[in-house]
Amino acid sequence: MSAFSGILPELYMGLSSLLVHKLRSLLTMLGMIFGVGAVVAMLSITAGAQKDILSSIDMLGVNNILIEAKEAVDRNELQARRLISPGLTFRDFRAIAENVGGIQAITPRKRFKPQKVLPKTANESPMLIGVEPTYLDIQSLKIVEGRFFNDEENRDSIPVCVLGESAKVNLLGYDRAVGKFVKINDTWLQVIGVLAPQASADTEVEGLEVVNRNNLVIAPLNTVMRRFEDNNSYLKDEIDGIYIKVKDGTDSIETAGVVTAILTATHKDAGDFTVVVPAGLLEQRARTLGIFNIVMICIAGISLLVGGIGIMNIMLATVLERTREIGIRRAIGARQADIIRQFLTEAVLISIVGGLIGIAFGFSLSWIIAAAAGWSTVVTTTSIAVAFTVSVGIGLLFGIYPAMQAAKLDPIEAIRYE
Repeated sequence: MSAFSGILPELYMGLSSLLVHKLRSLLTMLGMIFGVGAVVAMLSITAGAQKDILSSIDMLGVNNILIEAKEAVDRNELQARRLISPGLTFRDFRAIAENVGGIQAITPRKRFKPQKVLPKTANESPMLIGVEPTYLDIQSLKIVEGRFFNDEENRDSIPVCVLGESAKVNLLGYDRAVGKFVKINDTWLQVIGVLAPQASADTEVEGLEVVNRNNLVIAPLNTVMRRFEDNNSYLKDEIDGIYIKVKDGTDSIETAGVVTAILTATHKDAGDFTVVVPAGLLEQRARTLGIFNIVMICIAGISLLVGGIGIMNIMLATVLERTREIGIRRAIGARQADIIRQFLTEAVLISIVGGLIGIAFGFSLSWIIAAAAGWSTVVTTTSIAVAFTVSVGIGLLFGIYPAMQAAKLDPIEAIRYE
């Protein structure tokens, strides 16, 4: 209690000194305000980017491997490719399923954009995709109404489908959809299930076509292959994708290397496919984000360093202005430690007040960046704590030298100082 009561007068003296010179104190704090604000804003950008990355990877599945066919843009390119490679085929699917270890589930995929859809919708027409029942497990999908199709329905090419959340609302409204029918081109499909809303990635993933995961009509693969004909089928591969989920404990990056080697050999290095490994993307983007984070913190640290130099400069000027006061305090019994503590308290107060204002500035800057640039920003407790702790540390560090100079003054010479 006695220690606390001893600090109170020094806090009061420090605040009084700052309030006497309000403008000078504010100008001294500017470096801390901008530095702390920059730290908070930069860390919020990094945290937002990290959230987007995790969302994208979680959407794709950390244990998944995605193979996408690179479709030809015209007949000439297609013919040139077919001289080398047959494209992505069921033969590739079987080769992977039979020769790659550690696979928990695998399915081919065939998709296309329907020319006609009933009931009609004023919104974007859904994408039709054909997959095997294992797709439900691979993509970790949840059914909110009805069920997913089974192996028997896929084997017999039964005309059934499962709707994504947006496709269900756009085509059939908000009423119960199971049992109703939708017409895709010239084929009627009975709705047997509706998927729960799925997260959509805020960032594009290289090698993957951007598709609204909620605006899908998912049908058995054999149903799609046998009952539908894509108008642009001459430009398409036999299948346009393969989804793979590896078992827990299996390295998906190593498995993807084996898959790539198999496809490269069968496609004769035609470069007509892409293998996307979400786990590898996570590692790569985490490294990039770490470098970005370091660069941004260094830039913000320069502002804090400038702020610290400003605090030292103003405290040295304060010591010079208050030389006579220091001499009087020493003459009536103040020790060197008391003088050091007095000026250190003032320096730390400047950094604390500047840090608090800087945090508010960082919040505002983060919000402005998110609104103006369309970036996702997240202000975390950690970023606030780091910025505030560094600001107080800067005040303490750069306040030591002026405080030591004040304590070294000779009391008699200080009292005589005009």
